[in-house]
Amino acid sequence: MSVALITGGGRGIGRGIALRLASDGHDIALVDLNAGPIESVAAEVREIGSKAATFVADVSDRDQVFAAVDHTYEALGGFDVMINNAGIAQVAPIDDVRPSDVKQIWGVNVDGVLWGIQAAAAKFMATGQTGKIINASSIAGHDGFAMLGVYSATKFAVRALTQAAAKEYAAHGITVNAYCPGVVGTDMWVTIDKRFAELTGAAEGETYDKFVGGITLGRAQTPEDVGAFVSYLAGPDSDYMTGQAVLIDGGLVFR
Repeated sequence: MSVALITGGGRGIGRGIALRLASDGHDIALVDLNAGPIESVAAEVREIGSKAATFVADVSDRDQVFAAVDHTYEALGGFDVMINNAGIAQVAPIDDVRPSDVKQIWGVNVDGVLWGIQAAAAKFMATGQTGKIINASSIAGHDGFAMLGVYSATKFAVRALTQAAAKEYAAHGITVNAYCPGVVGTDMWVTIDKRFAELTGAAEGETYDKFVGGITLGRAQTPEDVGAFVSYLAGPDSDYMTGQAVLIDGGLVFR
């Protein structure tokens, strides 16, 4: 049975991915800053019939990410798929961005992915196995969005890391891909919408509705939509795919 580790697995997209992969038959390791949410998701995973393990870690800390991978291998008896899902957003005009803002968002969204790539590849190579590394990018990794400048920069960086890692690790049988969601009905988008309201004077919900109105398929995305695509990336049908950062957004950004 395959073992998948998911960072930021306690809520939103991470939870959606965890439950989908558990339904596919993967055992699941969940990593987050707080124990409460991941323990709750772990209980849901076990109800589905898969094993679950949890580990509290800050993904911006390299040592903690490596420890999370080691814990996964020991607790679940293997390690096959790394999903670098943890991420945070910042809504601010470029003029207002300060060094502390950049340090925080870059630490989670870029450093966290880099450490996850390193830790996963090191474990795969140490155990002499192939593996899959799957990173969270975004539509903002394909288009830079106003008021989301630094966030967009981090997601462009994830695409670059995905491409470089795919080239470096291909000889070891390790594939590296990314998923690029759009407007997902999660707590992150509630926060983004509220911040846009503060900055622009728009009513709460107006920005969210505006973005959703631009989606070709006519509805907001769900964590289950993302989980379905990650299921493909985590499974054998994607074995011949690497270095890609695929838009899964209902038709909002076209490339």
